[in-house]
Amino acid sequence: MRKILGCIKKAVTDFNMIQEGDVVGVGVSGGKDSTALLYALKLFQNFSPVKYELKALTLTLGFDNFDLTPLKDLCAKLEIPYIIQPTQIGKVIFEERKDKHPCAMCARMRRGKIYSLCNETGVTKLALGHHGDDAIETLFLSMFYESRISTFDPVTFLDRKNLTMIRPLIYASEQDIISAVKKHALPVVKSPCPANGNTQRQYMKGLLNNIYKDIPNGRERIISALKNGEQLNIWTK
Repeated sequence: MRKILGCIKKAVTDFNMIQEGDVVGVGVSGGKDSTALLYALKLFQNFSPVKYELKALTLTLGFDNFDLTPLKDLCAKLEIPYIIQPTQIGKVIFEERKDKHPCAMCARMRRGKIYSLCNETGVTKLALGHHGDDAIETLFLSMFYESRISTFDPVTFLDRKNLTMIRPLIYASEQDIISAVKKHALPVVKSPCPANGNTQRQYMKGLLNNIYKDIPNGRERIISALKNGEQLNIWTK
């Protein structure tokens, strides 16, 4: 967890993510990334130069067999308020709409719900568990499937919602997170989503892992490139 905390400290400093008095709501899906983020931000409170409040937020999607008991127990142990918002997003996507490509629509619907929940609960910063490998995968997905050079920002202000999204794990790797979750025995609740593990992102993850076998420092080079805006050289008309 020390390595994760170092990544969070650097990200918070580099991108001015958290200010004095912020109420940080962590979007907790039950997966390893968001659970590790919640635990790390609780530890980070102990030496953060600014004081902030912490809350955990979860949307249920209407699927059966989604037992949040382990997350409730973790939040109780860490003394973090845990807010659960029931929704029927999953049933709408898979049973009513029967979308062939459900992930994009599901993501949009979940964003709308979580933004509203933040406003209702006084959250000023919504912290998401996206890490460095997610940023790289998004970059390549955008190029291959959307003809764009684009990935998500470490900090995004949503003026219509008066809410800021932050990604404190932006410098952390997925392997760092896996190791931390195992070492600290953090709970992971398996997603009951029918599309889980069968997505374009999963394919891209495998493709990049194969590239890294041939180029061991490839991941670090791509992360450096994402920060190197001064040397961005693309065609312009």
